[in-house]
Order: sequence, then structure tokens, then C-alpha cells
Amino acid sequence: MDQPRESKNGGEQTMSKSVNRLFNTTLAGAAGAVLAFASAFAIADQEFNDWGWPQPYEQISEESIDWLKDRGWWPISMAYQAPWSGANTLNVVMVHGGLLEARGIEANLTSFGTGPEINEVIASGRAQVGIGGNFPFTSLVERGVPIQTIGVLTPNLLHATIVPNDSEIESFEDFANRDRPAVVGLATGSSAEFYFVQAAAVHGVEIGKDVQLRNMSLPEQMTMPRGLDAVVPWDAAATIISEFHERGRVVDTIYSYNFYQGNQYVRQELIDNVPDVVQAITDAFIEASLWIRLNPDQAVDLLAKQPELETWDRELLAQQTAMHNNLYKPTAAYPFAEFWSKENERISKWLYEGGRLNSMVTAADYEAAFDASFMEETFNKLGWKVPDQPPFLPAGWDHEIGDLPYPEYDSSATLTDPQPWPEPQDLVAPWEFDGTRYTPED
Repeated sequence: MDQPRESKNGGEQTMSKSVNRLFNTTLAGAAGAVLAFASAFAIADQEFNDWGWPQPYEQISEESIDWLKDRGWWPISMAYQAPWSGANTLNVVMVHGGLLEARGIEANLTSFGTGPEINEVIASGRAQVGIGGNFPFTSLVERGVPIQTIGVLTPNLLHATIVPNDSEIESFEDFANRDRPAVVGLATGSSAEFYFVQAAAVHGVEIGKDVQLRNMSLPEQMTMPRGLDAVVPWDAAATIISEFHERGRVVDTIYSYNFYQGNQYVRQELIDNVPDVVQAITDAFIEASLWIRLNPDQAVDLLAKQPELETWDRELLAQQTAMHNNLYKPTAAYPFAEFWSKENERISKWLYEGGRLNSMVTAADYEAAFDASFMEETFNKLGWKVPDQPPFLPAGWDHEIGDLPYPEYDSSATLTDPQPWPEPQDLVAPWEFDGTRYTPED
């Protein structure tokens, strides 16, 4: 508060300023309350389609289309990895399910075999929208490629240590103090190696002494070659080996040692020049998640039509879609910049110290490559509450990032059914899905 002055007139002037400030603050608060009430009323009166998206669809502007055409970025080019469970489903539904087209966006979807291949088309501008795991994402951030993560894909994607069915190894500790080093096949420089090294440190297993790592592609790992004591694939390969082909059994998973994160990102130029397009992409991203929940069989139909997936068993496509799209609440897609950046900094440190990065990527560097504003607006349209933390963590989770092993949290190893959705605390306004109207808590 302003201090009173000695002169009478000065005191009156100070009081007048204080009264005006209080009056203006009150007006602003009242205006904010009116806007919030109006917004809540509008959402409450909103019509939704069967899978919960507000109708009618918002359209991108002609000015944005013209800008994209002038850049040679029309149709928009989207790069994805078809074998990446969950991520492929969302992107295929967005494009081939017509959800981008419904908003006025023409888009081409191109599949690549690896993250580094996607990095190159994104860095060159040949693709404007991409997906990438935390390792390729780290490389983009280190190189200064102008991207922003707008949504999170397949958080906590299954990575597993799998041994032959007749192996004597029953748990990770069994890799220690063997008569001979165990030979473990994995993709070096990947999230699989990071997980395995972190697990080894927790369980007192010495890399190079107790275990020898052998660089091996996922297709090679899936054959479970003779002479290997274990392989460390990620999904869908992990599930194919252990459940569909039954060539091995899982003795450990990633969940206690690393929160894995996939990124749906766009080039910064889109945010700077055509933000309505970025908003439409974010909206379609979440709508795809909802559509898949209501129409899992149709989602599998779309996947099975992709040339890269035509040899996949339909049951496998359905299982992977359910596991990596429908297990968590859809709000898991929110880009929690601080949480993910702290975890990803651990990856950067490991890569840098191993000579695999030229410079360290800090948590602040990662945070600068997140933009949550578009997802916040998407949630606002739906009447969803932005959660305080990723929904797979227990309420009040305050464990320090990097303090391993992590306490148990919701994952494919602990959940037998999808997380309940929505619960009253997930909403700020009424929302409809599959003919049922859900309301927020009082």
C-alpha cells in the first residue's frame, strides 16, 4: 500500500490512487468472473459428437493456407514411425480418419523407420510436423532445430529385458556375479540402453564385467538368436517376443528406472505464423485419442491398411492400441514441461558423458522446446481440467526425479484395466462421450 504523505493534498492524491486501483481491480475481477461464467455456460450448452468433440468443427483461415502454400508446405507433411505403438495409431487416425480434413487441413503422412530419419526431414523443413522419442528429441534440441512439443505420445512405453524361456535368469539381480558375462542384445545409444544401464546401477550389475552389450536392431532381437542371454526391445517388439511369439519371457521392465516420453511436435514457424493450424493439429490429436477409445475396431482397420503394418497380426494391433492409447487418461497427453524436462536431462547427461552429444542439453533447454498453450486451449474447449501432474502418478507424488528406483505408479505392469475416465475432478464443465453426460465435482 502507498504510504501517506505529509501534505493534505498529497494524502488525498494517494488515497485517490488507492481507491482507483481497488476499484479497477474489483472491476477486473468481476469481468473475469463474468467471462469465466460465460465460458462455462457456453461449454455446458455445447453439443458433442459421439466421441466427445464439440461441434461444429473450427476451420483454419484462408490466410494460413495461403502462407503454407507460399512456403511450399501445403499439404502439410507429417513424419511418423509406423512400428511405434500408440504413436502410429494417433497419427493415422488424424490423417486417414479425416480429423485434420474436418478442420480444413490437407496433410500427407509419411512413415520412417527410425527417429534419426525423421529428425533429418524435420530439420530440413521437408516435414513440418513430427513425432520422436526422447532420444531423437534430445538430438533436435541440441542441434537447435526450431521445434516445439505440443503433446506427449505413449508415455511410459514398455521396454523390457527378455531372456530365453529356458534361461536360469529370473530377475535383474541374476545378471551379477555370473561365471561368465551375460551377452545382452540391444540398440546402443537408445532408450533401451539407457534403461538397462540405469537398472544395472540400481542392482549392482557391472556393465563390461557382468554384462557385455551387443548392438542389435529390433528385427534381430525379435528372432532371439542363440548365444544371447537377453534382449532389451521396446514395444511392439517386446510384446511380440514375449506374448505373441513366446520366444522369451520378461524379467524386468523400464518403469522403475525411466519415465519414457514421446513427443508430437511442430516447427516453430507454424506457431509464429499460423497458430490456428497448430491449434487445429492439437485438437485433432486429442480428438483422435477419443475416437480410438470409442472405435477401437475401426482404428485397427485404419492401421491394417498402412503398407508398413499390413503384415502385423490384427490382434497385435488391437492389443497395442489399447495398451498405448487407452490405458491412461487422455490428459496424459498434456506436455508437462517441468516434469519431462527434468527426466530428459538425465538422458542428456548420460549421452554427453558417453561422448554421444557434443553439448549438454539442460532441463531449461528442454523446457524451452515445450509449448503447452495449445493443449491448454484444447482442454478448455472440452471442459477438461489441466491436471497438476501426469495422471499416471499417484496423488501427491513428490519423489525426486533421478532418485532410483522410482516408487510404483500406474503402468502396463500395474494396471489391468484403463484408468477411470472421466472422473468428476477431471472436468471443469459438463462433457459428453458415447451418449453419457459427465459433470464436474461441486
